[in-house]
Amino acid sequence: MTTASSADHPTRRDFLFVATGAAAAVGGAAALWPFISQMNPDASTIAAGAPIEVDLSPVAEGQDIKVFWRGKPIYISHRTKKQIDEARAVNVASLPDPQTDEARVKSGHEQWLVVIGICTHLGCIPIAHEGSYDGFFCPCHGSQYDSSGRIRQGPAPANLPVPPYQFVSDTKIQIG
Repeated sequence: MTTASSADHPTRRDFLFVATGAAAAVGGAAALWPFISQMNPDASTIAAGAPIEVDLSPVAEGQDIKVFWRGKPIYISHRTKKQIDEARAVNVASLPDPQTDEARVKSGHEQWLVVIGICTHLGCIPIAHEGSYDGFFCPCHGSQYDSSGRIRQGPAPANLPVPPYQFVSDTKIQIG
């Protein structure tokens, strides 16, 4: 005896077709997932130098944060008006590595200082908001940087380097 299917009454065979199709779709997606996922860069590639984005909105004025890019510590300082004014009032000719504050920050975002936090003397990690210039102080040999990351005292020969970065929005930067 055969049964006739109709659109009004789905048969057992219709249910098996739908269930088989759904299982095939889920299985196909599960099989494709590893192939698509392997196209993303792995952690070592990201650590080797892929650009990173940093959200600046939670950083309060006068606060510093430290992130890592290419295995290097990056200090991001939200400078106060007083720090900016002090950094700009310095006679650039008196500095061991003359550079203006304007050359070390992005125009329109003078309150943000982004520097690589490695002392240019022997590669120690300076401490933020320490020293005589409210900038960075290297405890290893006493190098002192101002709030613009410029060398002011000590054996360090150069300013703290500024990494390549750009503002993606008013509250987000991309380093690298």
